[in-house]
Amino acid sequence: MSTVLSDLKVLPRCVPLSDAVQVNPKIDRTGLADDIQVSFVPMAAVGAASGHIDVSTVRRYAEVKKGYTNFRNGDVLFAKVTPCMENGKMAVARQLKNGVGFGSTEFHVLRPREGVDAQYIYYFVSSQTFRKEASGHMTGAVGLRRVPSAFLENAAIPLPPLERQREIVAELEKQFSRLDEAVANLQRVKANLKRYKASVLKAAVEGRLVETEASIAHREGRSYETGERLLHRILGEKRSKWTGKGKYKEPEPPVVEGLNLLSEGWVYATAEQICDQIASGSTPSPEAMFSGAGEVPFLKVYNLTFDGSLDFTVKPTFVSNATHQGMLARSRSVPGDVLMNIVGPPLGKVSVVPPAFPEWNINQAIVTFRTSAGLVNQLLAHWLLAQPVLSRLEWTAKATAGQHNLQVSTCRKLPIPVPPLAEQIRIVAEVDRHLSIVREVEAEVDTNLKRAQALRQATLVKAFSAS
Repeated sequence: MSTVLSDLKVLPRCVPLSDAVQVNPKIDRTGLADDIQVSFVPMAAVGAASGHIDVSTVRRYAEVKKGYTNFRNGDVLFAKVTPCMENGKMAVARQLKNGVGFGSTEFHVLRPREGVDAQYIYYFVSSQTFRKEASGHMTGAVGLRRVPSAFLENAAIPLPPLERQREIVAELEKQFSRLDEAVANLQRVKANLKRYKASVLKAAVEGRLVETEASIAHREGRSYETGERLLHRILGEKRSKWTGKGKYKEPEPPVVEGLNLLSEGWVYATAEQICDQIASGSTPSPEAMFSGAGEVPFLKVYNLTFDGSLDFTVKPTFVSNATHQGMLARSRSVPGDVLMNIVGPPLGKVSVVPPAFPEWNINQAIVTFRTSAGLVNQLLAHWLLAQPVLSRLEWTAKATAGQHNLQVSTCRKLPIPVPPLAEQIRIVAEVDRHLSIVREVEAEVDTNLKRAQALRQATLVKAFSAS
């Protein structure tokens, strides 16, 4: 830690924040004609814990003069609502069109008084220590809690002379510049890992990840069961096991026009040809669901992931066995089933049901694929995560009011590449090997990102406890 932040014998006096800033000052409307352009800054335009503000959206003053919070260049924006405040949505307003901005009513505006540096105020209120204190003073109902302006006015802030404030800001920015560079490098690693994962899955679905069974069989001078023969066997078994009402109806074959050519020994099949069951779930009334503990786990989209695993630590929900066996009987799921969300965005969350419970249940935004004998369930999960297959799903999804919805019938008709069974097993093993490495590196990157954030906060604590 630099001497600027640590070599201080006497702490500065603390004053109420209202001595350092005006809280929510009134706008000076002088010179603001209705047709003048001003910056428009909604909550989404302020970066969480970054201090970045996007002022690219411009509107006429007449459009925003009523019902929006106003501010000007040099003001500090402070998100007053949960969870935006806790996430650090704060910024110094700069480069506003004509020096004026309007935005969300969920911002407090802090205007530095004479002799007070705006960036000094920003760093102080964005520190985790201050935000934690502000959180403890929030009022209102759960989900609508806000930081009252009275808390800001009375909160104590160490206020050294302006020159000292600027020294502290300069030192913080020097240290944060190095930290930001390290974080940017870590984010690039994460982006590269994401691209690497996508390339592995793409190579797998295109038959380029492992040597094909056809190639091995040719080299060894032997025959093998092709994907076409495997599909024929799967369909024959489905036909022979039919116990439903009426005549057995053959699943529809895929429409292969426009699809990529497959590797030798592979064949396209629709998902319903190679699955014993494809069905969406349903959702009971709120009083039939229980949080934290219960008899049968009930899965929602937030429990699915983008890596094939299932995360039941997120808001675990349960239903009774009576509900599971009764009104939700058709949406039962068992270990080994492949689950995918059919409501987005984003689409593409895929999970294999683990053996933690003998049976599970799913809501209406999830579809279950129960693979037939002859198709490895993990392979189907990898296929559904692969960009070529995901792109086809996104292309066929119906979008309404920004929401993507996949029909179960679309899922059933989804064309799936079917390799020989021995090749399926090798592909799954190789994909898992690559993705295991990706997960290990991602975990290390995430750990370092958390350390960087902790170091940033420790630096702010040091600055404002010995400034």
